[in-house]
Amino acid sequence: MKIIIAGAGAMGSRFGLMLHQANNEVILIDGWQDHIDAINNNGLQANFDGEMVTESLEIYHQDDVSSIDFNADLVILFTKAMQLDSMMQSIQNMVGKNTKVLCLLNGIGHEDVIKNYVPLSNILLGNTMWTAGIEAPGKVKLFGNGSIDLQNLGADGQEAAEEVVAVLSEAKLNAKYSANILSSIYRKGCVNGTMNGLCTILDSNMADFGETDAADQIVEQIVSEFAAVAAMENADINVPEVLAQIKSCYNRETIGLHHPSMYQDLIINNRLTEIDYINGAIARKGKEYGIPTPYCSFLTKLVHAKEQVLAAV
Repeated sequence: MKIIIAGAGAMGSRFGLMLHQANNEVILIDGWQDHIDAINNNGLQANFDGEMVTESLEIYHQDDVSSIDFNADLVILFTKAMQLDSMMQSIQNMVGKNTKVLCLLNGIGHEDVIKNYVPLSNILLGNTMWTAGIEAPGKVKLFGNGSIDLQNLGADGQEAAEEVVAVLSEAKLNAKYSANILSSIYRKGCVNGTMNGLCTILDSNMADFGETDAADQIVEQIVSEFAAVAAMENADINVPEVLAQIKSCYNRETIGLHHPSMYQDLIINNRLTEIDYINGAIARKGKEYGIPTPYCSFLTKLVHAKEQVLAAV
């Protein structure tokens, strides 16, 4: 399959590498020039569960793709939420009438942007529990196991969605079809809505945060706000299961030493965060539905304040 990874950061690099190793024709598109140069010069270098792997993948800056002759079968979106619209504009020439677009962005409501460029029947929404980190331009750390759930938005698109599931699973990305992806997205939103913002504000990994006295109370309150908003959109969240999943992130023997993507963006790379599309989205929706969301609202403000303190760009 001819696949574009739109947003080749840590997660995009993981998916690009694994799909390339499964003999798909993959190109990466990103906006970080140092990362692009490093991959073009040295290949994508990965610490893949302790094994050093280097693969030669094509990568382009999103401002330079308008003339590339590549009619994609599948686009997987990993760009930052606030960059989604500009990325979709950049890759229009490579998106044909049969191209499927799988959105794996953190956050809620991205289909509202994508449908301006792609028919609803070609849009897939997904949720992934894989993790990854960037150690330096062109160098990523890929560890642990994960999975993907996805679903077609158009009523007649399940067959195409199942084809994408098969391609991802052949690449050992553990994909499966979901009949209710919105619930999966909200469940992942609970994990992102706790681990991302809190570890960023506290400058900690997930294990260190989980061992604090206040961790349980804060996490339970944030999850309750997500669950209340999700219920208004007929998305089911099993709160005890979600809390158990979040607490499993504290395990130092598995992923507890990981710093979430928002931490990597702001603390390591001095980039603006996606907080408006995670906790900020719950705060906006809570206001619309008349649901109090004090923890999500406050955490959103705290992260924005930290962005300003650090002069993030």
